[in-house]
Amino acid sequence: MLPVGAVLGVLHSDTPRWTWLAAILLIDVAHVYATGFRVYFDRDELRRRPWLYGLTPLLAFLVGAAIYSESVAVFWTLLAYLAVFHFVRQQYGWVALYRAREGDVSRGGWWVDASAVYLATVYPLVYWHAHLPRQFTWFAEGDFLALPPIFETIFEPIYWAALATYTGRSLYRGLKQGKWNPGKDLVVLTTAVCWYVGIISLNSDYAFTVTNVIIHGIPYMVLIYWYRWHRPGAEAANQDSELLDDVTAASRCKTTAGRVSLFLGAIWVLAYAEELAWDCGLWHQHEWLFGWAAFSIESASGARGWDVGGFELWMAPLLAVPQITHYVLDGFIWRRSARSESNLAPSIGSV
Repeated sequence: MLPVGAVLGVLHSDTPRWTWLAAILLIDVAHVYATGFRVYFDRDELRRRPWLYGLTPLLAFLVGAAIYSESVAVFWTLLAYLAVFHFVRQQYGWVALYRAREGDVSRGGWWVDASAVYLATVYPLVYWHAHLPRQFTWFAEGDFLALPPIFETIFEPIYWAALATYTGRSLYRGLKQGKWNPGKDLVVLTTAVCWYVGIISLNSDYAFTVTNVIIHGIPYMVLIYWYRWHRPGAEAANQDSELLDDVTAASRCKTTAGRVSLFLGAIWVLAYAEELAWDCGLWHQHEWLFGWAAFSIESASGARGWDVGGFELWMAPLLAVPQITHYVLDGFIWRRSARSESNLAPSIGSV
């Protein structure tokens, strides 16, 4: 995507419309709704922890509304850091998955692997905080707090040392012991390259977008799809507990094409609906995509939108509920016991 951006002349500019549509709406926002196939469209899973799955969105709205009513800036700052934590932990989750599948229980090895993948994300974030403002933001302008440059100076040698140690251990285990783990190595490599290039090397909204959300959203959607339909015992579980059977015959498709269409169609429709509400109700930035649904008012920029009136106080916290729920539940739904029959690795952590 970076070479494509260079050829098209957008590498050092804001995210163009086609990139926003593909990367933000169809990947970043859509992957949030993929959690529904893991939780809310599964009767058995809902019955297993009803309080967790019921109270999480309710508390997300109530707490979010309370914070938003006091300070819009604080709301976006806290939401940004919650998202950052989620993004960082997901990369660690993949590493934990591959460690478990390999059977690597070495405590020293865990420190090497965890240090490498955490610093592959944390150091670029520290650099970002120490070099504000950048030409890109996480959610909104000013949502990150500035750090003194000394923090970046301290973290940089630790970052390179952690990656060098990881590389040395991986080569030693592969060449001397025959214990290659290409999946884990690929996660660490792509995380380090994408976060470094997208945040440190290139100071552009386009570069940050394509290097950040694609490696985050697509693997997660694949994991959800695999867990839903291809894990051992999934067929029997789906026949017994699929909530969508009550509302659409499409959910009973037995072909891969039918399942993929159902899965992507559902999360893309939900993502589009959410972004339509954000844009027509609050942002008024994408009239080219949502203008057909806008009416009542015209923003200072000339874009049309909805006249939400006093409901604006509740609208942002309400629309943020799906992503907050996604962030919180991911800290619970992928933790598996060592005797798990789902064949997911134990201790996958917060994907």
